[in-house]
Formats: sequence, structure tokens, C-alpha cells
Amino acid sequence: MARKREFDPAVAVAAAAEVFAWRGYEGASMDLLVRATGVHRGSLYAMFGSKRGLFLACLQAADDDAPEPGDVWLVALTEMAHRDDDVRALCADRVTRLGPGATGLIGARVLARAGVAPVDR
Repeated sequence: MARKREFDPAVAVAAAAEVFAWRGYEGASMDLLVRATGVHRGSLYAMFGSKRGLFLACLQAADDDAPEPGDVWLVALTEMAHRDDDVRALCADRVTRLGPGATGLIGARVLARAGVAPVDR
């Protein structure tokens, strides 16, 4: 008999998104994700399949109506999109929905995340 799920997937995804945003994809170990979500490793794998699956869930749950991309989107763009077709497709869709100012918004967010002051011309 299957056990009843004892965690809220949306809460786990939100906690995981914070870890990915803070540490990046590569820096977010499963140990960190388990601690942050409070969900047993086996339960995370059963629900999301892999760390990548959890990351994709974080992207899909990200606030698409936000006026600028959050840090989990920046991680997707800078660490994952060049090597993962699914992440690249989600990022392309998000950039399209951001509209004509997407390049400036994303560039400004990348600089802010890096702690680099923008140069106004």
C-alpha cells in the first residue's frame, strides 16, 4: 500500500527555489535541498524524479507575472539553458513573456546578483 504524502509539494518547491537561487544549480546539493525542504530524500526523488526535476518544478512554479525574472530564472539562464533543452525552452518562453525590455531587465538583474554596478551611458 502506498503511503500518504506527508508534505506539500508547493511548499517543498518554494523552499528548493530559495536554495537554487542562493547556491545555483550546481551548488545546490541534494543534502541542502533535503534540509531546506524538510522532505526525505526518497520522497523528493519519488515526487520530482531527480534534482533536475525539482529544478524544473521550481521554474514552472516561479511567479510568471512578476515584472522581472527572479533569481531562480537567472540560475536557469546562466547555468542550465545552454545545456538543457527543457530549461532553455522554459527560459525562452519567460523571456518572450517579459517582452521587448527583457534584455535590459535580465542584464540588470545579472549585474545586481553579481554585485556589479551598472554603467549608465
